[in-house]
Amino acid sequence: MKITICGSMAFANKMVEAKTVLEESGHQVFIPSDTDKHIKDPILRDDLELNYKHSLETDIMREHMNLISNSDAILVLNYPKNGIDGYVGTCTLIETSIAYYLNKKIFLLHPTPKPSEARWAHEVRIMKPIVLDGDLSKLANGIIVEDQL
Repeated sequence: MKITICGSMAFANKMVEAKTVLEESGHQVFIPSDTDKHIKDPILRDDLELNYKHSLETDIMREHMNLISNSDAILVLNYPKNGIDGYVGTCTLIETSIAYYLNKKIFLLHPTPKPSEARWAHEVRIMKPIVLDGDLSKLANGIIVEDQL
């Protein structure tokens, strides 16, 4: 299966790890092309002006959306961030929406919070993702169980 990994660039190292695990299981996996740049320079994700300039120069959002379009599925690495378990940021929500619109399979590594705790979780829930409950091997080994949020 062709899988595009999505998530906050705060999880750039985890993207590389997940890519390796999934590729070892025979999947073709894509991560944002600037993942290494974010690993080498973590300030890039936190300095909004620097990130804005980088994003305009590379057209990284469109590039990643094209990867989603050419994949069978997305895997959202939604680790805890900003005190929120199952965090999904704005850009990842956009990417997930694109995958949903294009009828791609949507996998979440972790459950999202309840919609009463994070309003965006309501929209994610509507997209009926398959939640892996933190177990990447479910996707790597093809042991996938549909899960309701």
